[in-house]
Amino acid sequence: MGVVKRANWVIDLGPDGGKHGGEVVFEGTPAQLLDAPGSFTAAYLASNLTAT
Repeated sequence: MGVVKRANWVIDLGPDGGKHGGEVVFEGTPAQLLDAPGSFTAAYLASNLTAT
């Protein structure tokens, strides 16, 4: 998550892995990602930010 937090631009693929993934679910800055509905990456990033 350290790379994602410091990135200029994030492209989040999902919504799940494998055959249930491969769709762009979000594209934007890490700050914008925190408000992305249905993004597992957003949920993990938010919990990671509060833990540090």
